[in-house]
Amino acid sequence: MPLFTPRESLDYHSMGRKGKLEVVPAKPCTTQKHLSMAYSPGVANSCLEIARDPDQVFSYTNKGNLVAVISNGTAVLGLGNIGPLAAKPVMEGKGVLFKAFADIDVYDLNINQSDPEKFIQWVKMVEPTFGGINLEDIKAPECFEIEETLIREMDIPVFHDDQHGTAIISGAGLLNALEITGKNIQDIKMVVSGAGAAAISCCRFYVSMGLPAENIFMYDTRGLIHQGRSDLNPYKKQFAQAKDHGGIQDTLRGADVFIGLSVKDLLNRDMVRSMARPAIIFAMANPDPEISYHEAKAADPECIMGTGRSDFPNQVNNVSGFPFIFRGALDVRARGINEDMKLAAARSLAALAKEPVPEEILEAYGVGEMSFGPDYVIPKPLDPRIVEWEAPAVARAAVQSGLARTGIDMDSYQQSLKTRMAESQKRIREFIRSYSLNF
Repeated sequence: MPLFTPRESLDYHSMGRKGKLEVVPAKPCTTQKHLSMAYSPGVANSCLEIARDPDQVFSYTNKGNLVAVISNGTAVLGLGNIGPLAAKPVMEGKGVLFKAFADIDVYDLNINQSDPEKFIQWVKMVEPTFGGINLEDIKAPECFEIEETLIREMDIPVFHDDQHGTAIISGAGLLNALEITGKNIQDIKMVVSGAGAAAISCCRFYVSMGLPAENIFMYDTRGLIHQGRSDLNPYKKQFAQAKDHGGIQDTLRGADVFIGLSVKDLLNRDMVRSMARPAIIFAMANPDPEISYHEAKAADPECIMGTGRSDFPNQVNNVSGFPFIFRGALDVRARGINEDMKLAAARSLAALAKEPVPEEILEAYGVGEMSFGPDYVIPKPLDPRIVEWEAPAVARAAVQSGLARTGIDMDSYQQSLKTRMAESQKRIREFIRSYSLNF
């Protein structure tokens, strides 16, 4: 049964103040003195300090806690190229998640520009305002060129969540699934349905985890990606098999892992039964996976099954990644987000899944038990401990890999995050209560 009706969703976005975000001042502005310090003439003092020492921008402005969520609306959720105006509700929603989960402020920027070069130039021009750039809902293959260029040419973190979010969360689940099944990542055979931004980035990430690229059998809408095809872009060619091995039903025989980022009902019970037991299946098509949880379990009761849905175990939800990755990156003033930081994020999530689950989390999900095993290889997205595990892991990796501008006391950082989030959530609750909206 759906959690909400379309009308309830529309009311959520439209009732009271329109949309989901509001800019509010963080300093008082109720007296003449306040006004003089907030703007002219007092603001000149901070301007001059920054002109003298650019690093002071982190002391006197919100740059160090401000992320731009930027889209051109060319690949919005599963809705396709609906344009930047129609993409705005999604970008506002992303801002809500950044704030609610990691106390990061966001401006959503919806850009009417589909030309990659012009889009790149525009994003580069707003760098002085932001501490980080979250690219969102940009179609492949342009999204690869855009992100790679911006990472190379900008001096702040740039992260395309549609690529790396799914990769990092599913990577955490894969680490634990392999441990449970006793399989070695260097030896497994993986079949992937889908060859868009998320699928290609997932496979790149799994390779960085130790999976040989030649062990990946990737399918797009025209079949297996192999070297005999002349229609492959450079990103697909990275995973081209030496020859055509047939359809998915052929390569799934004896495969250890299935990764789905394509369409619903692609797999059936017989195809799951043909896989090496116990099978690892991350069927992440949304809202309906390539095979349902119940169908997969009926075919292989011991399989480890993950989807993008919240109503089944092992939800691969990007909100378990991007807020905390940016939190850690911002807190050490990182110049980017590299592979070490992404791997640190995945490993921290994998490790957290092995910890005892507190009672309040069980109550939040309405279950009596939750423990490490086939139905719990990824922490629940609403687990408040994620920020305390993932952000420090990312920050530490940034420092160790030389991308951080500043160090951090890791011993106190974890506790400071816990305190910060409690204070932030209290402010948010009080602010929203003033609207008297009940959903």
